[in-house]
Amino acid sequence: MATTKAANTYEPEYAVPPGETLLETIEELGMDQRELATRLGLSAKHVNQIIKGHAPITHDTAIGLERVTGVPAHFWNNREMLYQERLAKINDANRLKSDLEWLKIIPTKELLERRAITQQSDKAALLRETLKFFGVSSTEAWNNLWLKPNIAARRSRCLESHPGPTSVWLRLGELEARNIECSKYDVAKFKAALSQIRSLTTEPVEKVAPEMQQLSARSGVAVVFVREIKHAPWYGASLWQTPTKAIIELSLRGKSDDQFWFSFFHEAGHILHDSKKEVLINDGTDDDPREKKANKFAEEFLIPPESASEIPFLRSRVQVQNFAESIGIATGIVVGQYQRRTGKYDWFNALKRKLVWSHE
Repeated sequence: MATTKAANTYEPEYAVPPGETLLETIEELGMDQRELATRLGLSAKHVNQIIKGHAPITHDTAIGLERVTGVPAHFWNNREMLYQERLAKINDANRLKSDLEWLKIIPTKELLERRAITQQSDKAALLRETLKFFGVSSTEAWNNLWLKPNIAARRSRCLESHPGPTSVWLRLGELEARNIECSKYDVAKFKAALSQIRSLTTEPVEKVAPEMQQLSARSGVAVVFVREIKHAPWYGASLWQTPTKAIIELSLRGKSDDQFWFSFFHEAGHILHDSKKEVLINDGTDDDPREKKANKFAEEFLIPPESASEIPFLRSRVQVQNFAESIGIATGIVVGQYQRRTGKYDWFNALKRKLVWSHE
């Protein structure tokens, strides 16, 4: 099993206070603690606390020790720094041991398979690696960031019901979005980009996806593609990485061009119309007014209302193809809307383009 360099570094479970070295030093000089206190101008009690590690060696004290013992001040400062660092690591390790239960809700196996984290030698190290993936210092910080809307305004039913897998999927999207350089968000530019992207739907998704991402990035929106995770079967999500950079995350769930394009324009509707403080996740339901509004936006942007009334009356593949060509969108999108409006989900499926991830 592969391990990281950090995992192979021995970390003692104790910390040696610099006071022990100080005690050895003054004993070699034939000096006791009371005399040291007098020479330093400190109380005997304070010196004893330094010896026991209960009080720190300050920079001023280190300078005094250099004059009294002849040992350079930087030596004492360095010993104090290493002692405090070791204490902090011990306290952190003890705290992490009590946080190991949190790992049970996080799909770490999935993260390892996607190489988002590296294999570790034990659960405590895996916990540290997973916290690093999320960019938080503790499980408490993770809870505050992902589960407490009064702190982070990240409220979503999907997060509440599947917090571990959903947060992992969203975090993968956030990290992917960091690699996409975007202009500052501009609503007019984004609307113009959406019109251009609509015209791209007639081409295979894999061919036009890069252009779709570029057009979106120029208007301040990073579009990322992240495979769905077990127990987080979401179609897409919209969120804001900064006040001037939005993210649209798509999973390719459904693996057909009609679902892909509808999901993209659905999330675009959220970016245009909803709060920047919210993470909105499309799980395929529309019982939330915001989801209904986003669905309506996607439907009407893709198929003008004046043309949509014709859809239920299409009866052949040729009619579907001709209708799609007349309004300038992918045939698969028309099929998807036909199925939604008529309930005939087995009609015209052959006209949809199938999508696959490159590794499949």
